Amino acid sequence: LSTVHRGNVFEQKCQALLEKHLSMSLRRVGGKEDGGIDLIGWWWLPHNLLDQNTSSTDRKRIRIVAQCKAEKKKPGPKYVRELEGVVFRYMANDTESASFANPDAASGGPVEHSGVVGVFLSESPYTKSTLLRAMSSSVPLLLIHIPPLLSLGSDVTEPGSMIWNQALGGTGGLLRGKMDPRWSWKIPDSPESNPVGIPSLWFNGQKLSSWTPTSNS
Repeated sequence: LSTVHRGNVFEQKCQALLEKHLSMSLRRVGGKEDGGIDLIGWWWLPHNLLDQNTSSTDRKRIRIVAQCKAEKKKPGPKYVRELEGVVFRYMANDTESASFANPDAASGGPVEHSGVVGVFLSESPYTKSTLLRAMSSSVPLLLIHIPPLLSLGSDVTEPGSMIWNQALGGTGGLLRGKMDPRWSWKIPDSPESNPVGIPSLWFNGQKLSSWTPTSNS
């Protein structure tokens, strides 16, 4: 596969995974004028996560900007710095960013104005220095490692991972320390298939069902 085609395939894979398992509604941006953004959209989380006076069945949307890298080399700290820059530029140009808006935004839902979440998805695992850089950032960041699919029958399954920093998941962060990111394993349908790793969110000690307006319309 060419580098461009491989990148496009990985972006599609990332979009599908985030939408299916993490309650995100996204669209691909791409192109020379993408501002460093590969995916943009909304994260639909329990309303009472951010406002304790509301029902747990309601959802509030938070802006998501994501970058996807399908590279064999482990991403270094520079990628975190670049993502921080993308988030800051987006926030500075927020009023001009309406053209990026997802069609499902018209369905409504309160918007959390306290920040934009930067998501970085990599096909290779992160270096220790990259994780340390992300953990020390004041920007809400979510880092996900999505390993490539292995051939059927392989005895080795590379685990993925999902981690966020204190600015996002800490008690003083955007999610107020009320959620936990986990990497779960799905039992294969047949003995010939490998276990499938998937990211998941946990809220109040229970796995949070993925929900978006389009998936539940």
